[in-house]
Amino acid sequence: MIKQEELITRCKQGDPAAYTGLYNLHAKTVYSSILRLVNHTGEAEDILQDSFVAAFKSIASLKESSGFRSWVKRIAINKSIDLVRKRKLRFVELETEWMPDREDEDLIDEDAFAYNMDAVNAAIDALPEGYRTIFNLYAIEEIPHTQIAELLGLENGTVRTQYHRAKHRILQTLKQGSYHE
Repeated sequence: MIKQEELITRCKQGDPAAYTGLYNLHAKTVYSSILRLVNHTGEAEDILQDSFVAAFKSIASLKESSGFRSWVKRIAINKSIDLVRKRKLRFVELETEWMPDREDEDLIDEDAFAYNMDAVNAAIDALPEGYRTIFNLYAIEEIPHTQIAELLGLENGTVRTQYHRAKHRILQTLKQGSYHE
């Protein structure tokens, strides 16, 4: 198996087989990140292709070969967010009865660990699109609240609130179902 560093060097030299090798090495991971945000396979596939094309066009500017996956993933996330914005996704207050307190916002609900991943993924997929987008960007992609707010054109407090409401909804969905392992 050819190492990533060698593939990147060959890509910088214009080797088509190296582009294919690099794509095959990272496409699945990048696609998963995109799909969590856009939730539509056709759009996710288009964004995946566009992201790799953009990365390959600029590969000469890549300084560290080890950072390629993060770099192409960031391109893909930005393209996904652009699509979400084009949809004119509204981040609205869907419920007002639950609001996290500052002191308990980082507490972990131990019950959450009793659920299997399929149930958790189904609960995330069931979230309204705005909640799901913010939850995935923060919890899965590990993008800070402040950066999510900037990317989505929202206030930091709105992002934090919607993230915590998403988390609350996921737990409520899991508790209401029979998802225990």
